[in-house]
Amino acid sequence: MVEYFPVIDEEGNVIDRATRQECHNGSKILHAAVHLHIFNSNGDLYLQKRADWKDIQPGKWDTAVGGHIDFGEGVEMAMLREAREELGLTDIKPERIFNYIWESPVEREMIYAHKIVYDQEPQPDHSEVVDGRFWKISEIEENLGKEVFTPNFELDFKKLKEAGVIASK
Repeated sequence: MVEYFPVIDEEGNVIDRATRQECHNGSKILHAAVHLHIFNSNGDLYLQKRADWKDIQPGKWDTAVGGHIDFGEGVEMAMLREAREELGLTDIKPERIFNYIWESPVEREMIYAHKIVYDQEPQPDHSEVVDGRFWKISEIEENLGKEVFTPNFELDFKKLKEAGVIASK
């Protein structure tokens, strides 16, 4: 089955559609994705470990929930779908905290970043996520720049600090 993503302009307006392959082949077609940052009451941040079979950044630790917005789907709908598919989360109310354009060698995405406070242990779907756990902020900071995390997560982490979501040292 062919998967279509909305092609958007830099303001987030849908202007076309393209396949996943077209968006990930280095074309830099701007498309949309959602990220959910899950904090517990202690301020720890839940991260997922990407599967080794993923086409982008396999085997690295990444944002708790991340995924593309499907063509015809809104940001909130995509966020709730991805949270349910990846970690079994339902009945959550994510708060949007920022959005920005992320560019890698193979793609260009508008990231819509959200957060929640969640004190239960998420239940990863192991066909989507190989592992997951809450990390102390200091533990994340100790591992930045060491190829432990995806570059996109490291940028998210920096932006979380800049936005005051995570207290700076």
